[in-house]
Amino acid sequence: MAELDDNEALADLLDLLDLEQIEENIFRGTSRQSLVPRVFGGQVAAQALVAAGRTVPADRSAHSLHSYFLRAGDPGAPIVYSVDRIRDGRSFTTRRVVAVQHGQPIFHLSASFQTYEEGLDHQAPMPQAPDPESLPTAAESLPLYRDVFRDPGTVERLLAARSAVDLRYATTPPWGSVGEPVEPRSQVWFRTRGKLADDPLLHTCLATYVSDMTLLDSVLLAHGRGGWAVGDVVGASLDHAMWFHRPFRADEWLLYDQESPSAAAGRGLGQARIWTQDGRLAVTVIQEGVVRVPRA
Repeated sequence: MAELDDNEALADLLDLLDLEQIEENIFRGTSRQSLVPRVFGGQVAAQALVAAGRTVPADRSAHSLHSYFLRAGDPGAPIVYSVDRIRDGRSFTTRRVVAVQHGQPIFHLSASFQTYEEGLDHQAPMPQAPDPESLPTAAESLPLYRDVFRDPGTVERLLAARSAVDLRYATTPPWGSVGEPVEPRSQVWFRTRGKLADDPLLHTCLATYVSDMTLLDSVLLAHGRGGWAVGDVVGASLDHAMWFHRPFRADEWLLYDQESPSAAAGRGLGQARIWTQDGRLAVTVIQEGVVRVPRA
């Protein structure tokens, strides 16, 4: 299957994040086709952050978000985002967002925004990673694993779901090491397939969208599991937290360095850092998800 035109795919994603305002503090979004029969978690998190950001002064940028996935979203129904203006301080603004479908909350987000200020500055060193341009694209690498997936249409669905984002694995993906437990660490480079407007909130929301795509890969790698597409685990995101340290652009290469310090009780924890190509630490991400071995 040929990949969607880059401009068309990115335009579709930007349209997905351009919520309709139906009342003060109330927004409505739609969904796109997901890899599983529920709304993609990165989509609802990004849309909730868009809703929060639309109620915040333009000179305040998101510096953190904390969220919980409460119920599986219905991709065939609109999602209503209700924003609660918790606090408007001199430097910080706090918002709470509840996403509702069919009369029930499916997602909850708290986000904090801050005016820019100078302060102490240090960071950990950027890890080693290959040049993103030297790595195979998804269209080049995914077909190599077609026989590993339980459904032969998985390759096409993965390519379609990620068509707006150029995402390249710097390490072996989970489906490439099935049955062989390895170090619980994964690296991917990503950027949007096209230039974006100079809107910091947009770049932050797109990074939020992508951050849910691969974060639990490191959990799977530790146990030699290939993931839902292989059929050796079932799972879903439970909570998701992000801290935005420094400005970045989602249309320029970003290194997503991920690892898993623990898995227990049917849950797996992933933690990660997102780096700009020139070595600046831009974002820290932590997520816990359900990771279960299917019953025979």
